[in-house]
Amino acid sequence: MLSLRLVGAVLAFSLLHFKLSTCRSPGEGGKGPAGNDSGTIVELPGVDTSQLTSREKHDWSGAVTELLAPCPDQAVSLAQCVKEKRACAACEPAAKLLAKHVRKGKTRAQLDAAFKKRFAPDQVKPVPFAGSPSKGPDDAVVTIVEFADFECPGCGKAQPVLEKLLAKYPSQVRLVFKNYPLSIHKHAEKAARAALAAGRQGKFWEMHGKLFEMQPTPPDDLALEKLAKGLGLDMKKFDEDLTSEVIADEVARDRKHGDALDLASTPLIFINGRHYDLDYFDFSEDFADWIALELELTPGKKPEPAAPTSAAPSGSAAPAASGRPARTA
Repeated sequence: MLSLRLVGAVLAFSLLHFKLSTCRSPGEGGKGPAGNDSGTIVELPGVDTSQLTSREKHDWSGAVTELLAPCPDQAVSLAQCVKEKRACAACEPAAKLLAKHVRKGKTRAQLDAAFKKRFAPDQVKPVPFAGSPSKGPDDAVVTIVEFADFECPGCGKAQPVLEKLLAKYPSQVRLVFKNYPLSIHKHAEKAARAALAAGRQGKFWEMHGKLFEMQPTPPDDLALEKLAKGLGLDMKKFDEDLTSEVIADEVARDRKHGDALDLASTPLIFINGRHYDLDYFDFSEDFADWIALELELTPGKKPEPAAPTSAAPSGSAAPAASGRPARTA
């Protein structure tokens, strides 16, 4: 009897040891919460997944198999849409975007959210911008609307990126600026008014650039006066406009528009009415790709970038089912 008990104990210990030594992360063979339930690795023409690990390939395969094509008239999965070359130009770019995000280590929930924000038709919103300062042609294929604060470091970093895009696509991209001075920045409200006051003398974008260039120096009254004089503004008119009710109302209008769009931080950027969510998309790595794809997928003009320069950013990807922002005040 003792020997039987001893054998049983040894067997139980062996089984326990075996279970502890076969722990696997999701996607590494078998099912997992972030893996492909079928266990099948998907390969799609035109989509390079050779740089993905085995787990990443499982995660990506699950996403392209389960997510539907972004075109409402194609009720098939992304994978089927690409394989069958369905009439939805956004399918292949969407599959590539998911591969890029999987490689960055995004979870399945993050993949789904990024895909929806980038391609879902219901994510396009009317963004009012009539009367706001803009740069670029009124009939641009791509309209970027930026809500920003002149004391915001993130807005300061975004400014040269936006300028490079405008230089790269001078006839296809338009930038619209809307003020959203945050209460945490002591001088932001005055700076916003100063930019609009300079705009009354045709120097909005010059003042806009100077205000961002002076970061992190605060744009206090003395700094604003120095900038205005440096731009050759009529100082009497500048001072009058700076304190005018009309310009105060313009800033308040922009802030109201930002609130209606659930602005939580600056910069808040919309591209053809679609929120470029900085929680999901990196500004330095993804922005140029988004614009390039938007130009490719938007009906009408095809992208004709300006001659490249050493400062121009590279780009090669962006949305479908985009929609243009509403031109309401």
